Amino acid sequence: MFSKSKINEPGHKADDSAPKPAPTSEAPRTPNPEFKPTAPPKAKPPASVLSSDLHITGNLRTTGDINVEGTVEGDIRAHLLTIGESATIKGEVVADDVVINGRIVGRVRGLKVRLTATARVEGDIIHKTIAIESGAHFEGSVQRQDDPLSTRGKTGAPKPAAPNGAPETPAS
Repeated sequence: MFSKSKINEPGHKADDSAPKPAPTSEAPRTPNPEFKPTAPPKAKPPASVLSSDLHITGNLRTTGDINVEGTVEGDIRAHLLTIGESATIKGEVVADDVVINGRIVGRVRGLKVRLTATARVEGDIIHKTIAIESGAHFEGSVQRQDDPLSTRGKTGAPKPAAPNGAPETPAS
């Protein structure tokens, strides 16, 4: 009924003599015309660091992460933006995730925005989720939007009233 296995004994195994089919990821099936092979995912590059002695005048744009410790006079767009305690940003900040430890003078737009206890923000924050720690300094307005990264839609300026009391017609 049961037999002793010869796994631990050296020598020829009966199962090794039979050729095994090589495992393949391609099974015989009909090709999908919508399928497009993609390259293997690349490793995420490390965050770009702008050191505390660096002063930049101009806009920064990346799909990666930025860690700012210096001064930037211009707009910044990134995936994850970390503003260090010694950093000062004068311009608009747009990122998926924004962590503010330093100073920003300008608008902040982000899916997730976090103001730590050392944060100093002078400007409006447009967010999907926000966290403000005790001790953070904030002057401006806070507005929640489902898509805060889009620049279309609400601009913050009120819509002018229709002249002569005429009813407003929605623009299409």
